[in-house]
Amino acid sequence: MNLPSDPISPPNPVRRALLGALAVAPALPAWAQFRVEVSGVGLTQLPIALVPFRGEDAAPQKISAIIRADLERSGRFRPVDAAGQSMDETTRPDMSVWRQRTADALAGGSASRLPDGRWDVRFRLWDVVRGQDLGGQGYVVPQADLRLAAHKIADYIYEKLTGEKGVFSTRLAYVTKGGSRYTLWVADSDGENAQPALSSPEPIISPTWSPSGAQLAYVSFESRKPVIYVHDVSTGRRRLLANFKGSNSAPAWSPDGRSLAVTLSRDGGSQLYLISASGGEPRRLTQSQSIDTEPAFSPDGSTIYFVSDRGGAPQIYRMPASGGNAQRVTFSGGYNVSPAISPDGRWLAYISRTGGYKLHVMELSSGNVAALTDTAEDENPSFAPNSRLIVYATRQGGREALMTTTLDGKIKARLAGQGGDIREPSWGPFQR
Repeated sequence: MNLPSDPISPPNPVRRALLGALAVAPALPAWAQFRVEVSGVGLTQLPIALVPFRGEDAAPQKISAIIRADLERSGRFRPVDAAGQSMDETTRPDMSVWRQRTADALAGGSASRLPDGRWDVRFRLWDVVRGQDLGGQGYVVPQADLRLAAHKIADYIYEKLTGEKGVFSTRLAYVTKGGSRYTLWVADSDGENAQPALSSPEPIISPTWSPSGAQLAYVSFESRKPVIYVHDVSTGRRRLLANFKGSNSAPAWSPDGRSLAVTLSRDGGSQLYLISASGGEPRRLTQSQSIDTEPAFSPDGSTIYFVSDRGGAPQIYRMPASGGNAQRVTFSGGYNVSPAISPDGRWLAYISRTGGYKLHVMELSSGNVAALTDTAEDENPSFAPNSRLIVYATRQGGREALMTTTLDGKIKARLAGQGGDIREPSWGPFQR
């Protein structure tokens, strides 16, 4: 286990004991709503008008508001005022009205409750500039899935207008602490609709999604030391993956889901090992006298990025996934940890201590680095599956919260819980 004196450990209470651990804060009730606050202005934002859906006032979720928040948070869209206008998916809109309002795109729809209690949600998207019908979809969902239907509509709009896949119907995992209990939550991509996956009197840290999105690996201290579990999200069943002598921490799934890179101290200092997703005997990957931890696979599975203090201070290195010679990746700043690789393989996000712990992003092809934040206690970056957004934990105004940011740092959204503070975010993959 990394001790408080380890030079690699950030100044966070649980991280003092183990790199990758975070102090987490009061729990949110499962029904707590998040307040999404978007700040910043992007350089190229498409103006879109979202007309309130006919019938949505009778629904427990305001469909159009969820879609609007999704699109705005992406940094790619600017909402256009739709006050005084009404339409649904059957309306043929007067494009001149919307051109006068400077909208390039327009969407409207309806939400109606069926006799069996389900909801029929429909919408249609229009290209105002060209006057074209861009299609639409309909979803018949139980009331509990109204938010999911809204996220799927936002995904459709995002993909039609940008040519890239939307991430709004994907999921986040994160951890809270309430009193003496820690809770692992699975939530919508905006942090809402949180459902508890696990509750424990001991810390839960480092949740990470399997490539299929069906499982979470995480570290639990319930055995009075860090051990790694794999948890089936749909059933709640879990199994012990790594409980070797010493600490077992920092799990990272291989892209094919067949194995995980982990940090073990079974043979002395913290080193990287590869272990089958079904368990068994791990294979050692690093052979250094230093602390090697926080592995992260490249999307093609050929490379592992990791943190090591082999040069005297924590920096990010990479090596073949089978082990071998390591190359240093980060050179600016004397302390760089928490590597996350974008799913498209272009970007490395990490935390650098530069007048505080700040989120940075590196373009791997050029080595160019940019700081994305002006906060001082950022932690745990995780990419959206389309590589366009990063979620991370930070502290603002004396409270711990989750934030999302675009890769240029221009558009940020705070996902702030009303019932407490949240840590340890992990953005799940596209659903298969």
